[in-house]
Amino acid sequence: MANYKNIESALIHGGISTDKFTGAVNVPIYQTSTYQQTGLGEEPKWEYSRTGNPTRAALEALIAELEGGKAGFAFGSGMAAITAVLSLFESGDKVLISSNVYGGTFRVLDKVFSNFNIGYSIEDTTDLAALESKITPEVKAILVESPANPLLTVTDLAAVAALAKKHGILSIVDNTFMTPYLQRPIELGADIVVHSATKYLGGHSDVVAGLVVVNDDALAQKLAFIQNSTGGVPGPFDSFLLIRGIKTLGVRLDRHVENAEKAAEYLQNHRAVKKVYYPGLPDAQGYEINKRQAKNGGAMISFELYENYNIKKFFKALRLVALAESLGGVESLVCHPASMTHAAIPYEVRQRIGITDGLIRLSVGIESIDDILADLDQAIAESEE
Repeated sequence: MANYKNIESALIHGGISTDKFTGAVNVPIYQTSTYQQTGLGEEPKWEYSRTGNPTRAALEALIAELEGGKAGFAFGSGMAAITAVLSLFESGDKVLISSNVYGGTFRVLDKVFSNFNIGYSIEDTTDLAALESKITPEVKAILVESPANPLLTVTDLAAVAALAKKHGILSIVDNTFMTPYLQRPIELGADIVVHSATKYLGGHSDVVAGLVVVNDDALAQKLAFIQNSTGGVPGPFDSFLLIRGIKTLGVRLDRHVENAEKAAEYLQNHRAVKKVYYPGLPDAQGYEINKRQAKNGGAMISFELYENYNIKKFFKALRLVALAESLGGVESLVCHPASMTHAAIPYEVRQRIGITDGLIRLSVGIESIDDILADLDQAIAESEE
């Protein structure tokens, strides 16, 4: 029985947190590809590290406990995790996805799974009546991000989960932006939760990995088979790094969010900023829903400058904040979604859903907020034309 009630303690002591052989307070890196078996025909606990590894198993137990699910699965990247989940479906099936979903999720559906006759359609998951009207017999799942990447659109996760259950289909939530520290979709009724663990869970921009949690034994069996069969698993060292990163998730995110709230307010009041997207602002789309289903607004912000500011000059002028792909590390990062994270989405689709060429996405780090704001301020000033 766990000797804790709160997630701050579960981050450190959850899952398999110690080594039963030595008492080590950190699960060791079991750097092995195979295991000696005791006898022919006897079923060993460990046989081959694609199928299972003690370090990876500790990570999988940890994320399952944090998300409140029945089983967790680790993968070599967030996209490997998404790919494994989409591999649950068959030819002729269809998935409804959020209108501003991560570009890699769109790409794998549009360019890879389409080859296997698995379809998709991009929908506004904030409009439940319209979403329900798109559920046809071919639709087997709704895949949602909330807040979504990159416009931070908030979807009512409990309502979508209830809608999915009503129609006998799966609800899948990409919880990368919020993590289980800020939001737990399974508690809201979701069937499957996906993470790019590269981001906040790892937290230090030094590991690429993905995680999946399911809340159903039959789904767990299917996903375990897919994981073992396709083999897109992380190595023991990456699994160790993720466990290590998760232990400080709470304190890191508290600082991330504290900084993000100040940065969002700063940007909202800046004369050069046309629009700010941040679900923690009281006038943001979905503010009340996000307040109900998440601890706070998270640490991702997107914004647009007025037309007389040159975003290329803005990116070039930054000194502390780095122009880079990814998010969720301790350092502040900016990116240009239209040409970076969401370039795989066709131009006309990007325009329709609001991912404009002027959109800037900011992952607020844990540096001094005064230094972050000073860097943004001088870069905005340098970009004025």
